[in-house]
Amino acid sequence: MQTSDQLKTESDCVVHDHPVPANELGRYSVDRDPHSEHDIASYVEGQAREETVLHVERVKREVVLGDVYDIWDVTTDKDRWWVITNLTNLYSQKYFPSLDYTLSFHIGLMARMRSRSGSIDPNEPTPFDEVIRRADQAEARLGAAVEVEDFQAVGMLLRESLISLVQALRRRVPLQEPIEKPKDADFVGWSELLMNELCAGGSNKELRQHLKNTAKESWQLANWLTHTRSATKTASSIAKNSCQNIIGHYIQILEGGRSDKIGTCPVCKSSDIRTHFDIAIPPDGSYYSSCGVCDWTDHSGHAGPEAEG
Repeated sequence: MQTSDQLKTESDCVVHDHPVPANELGRYSVDRDPHSEHDIASYVEGQAREETVLHVERVKREVVLGDVYDIWDVTTDKDRWWVITNLTNLYSQKYFPSLDYTLSFHIGLMARMRSRSGSIDPNEPTPFDEVIRRADQAEARLGAAVEVEDFQAVGMLLRESLISLVQALRRRVPLQEPIEKPKDADFVGWSELLMNELCAGGSNKELRQHLKNTAKESWQLANWLTHTRSATKTASSIAKNSCQNIIGHYIQILEGGRSDKIGTCPVCKSSDIRTHFDIAIPPDGSYYSSCGVCDWTDHSGHAGPEAEG
């Protein structure tokens, strides 16, 4: 027979019988990365437009054949998703309950996408949306091209994508004043100025010259394709690949250049400096950096974006 003290002790024992709300989980996460969480939350809300992200948590990092894949568990007000990077894609856990299967599926899918679309990834947050759109239009036009005029049109679209490229760079690369600026459509002239700024210094001489030469040759090839009556599918394909490569190089040099200039975190001295893009930074979005070890960021205006939750 139980005593009154025993009954009182048992009645004081409260069993947790309901889950913690998703938007409260972030409070109890010890190892958080708010900047990467913000990137993933923005991606999911951009892809699942009727949903609001409540919680973002990185659950795993896998290295497969030298490629790094970050795996995120994302809870929204309507669904739960796996988000896997490199290239970033999302999968409903309703249809992909197994994480290992989802990762294997993702690696295979991304390999096929890379083989079809080269190095340009339109899914990642980027200020180069117009550039990528024009490059994609050129690729689509090439796929359906038959006549010489079709191949010439591919050259014209490639030219426009390169002009859009330097226009996007100009808005984000401060140039030393006073300086004589080329005309808006002078791709080669702007490439010279921008690479002098982004790849400055004697140690970058070979890299700087390579980027300038590649840009000039890609521009000349696109121009030739636009006007020649000898345009063919083979020539158009080579021109397209050349222009896509220079677009990828320029985006990479802009994104990676920030981390290279910062070197190490000014707070904890770690070299784990990441680059992010925030469309909310005026006037039309900008890059900022953060440390992967501590909470340092150079995001303008505040300490940095926090993912919901």
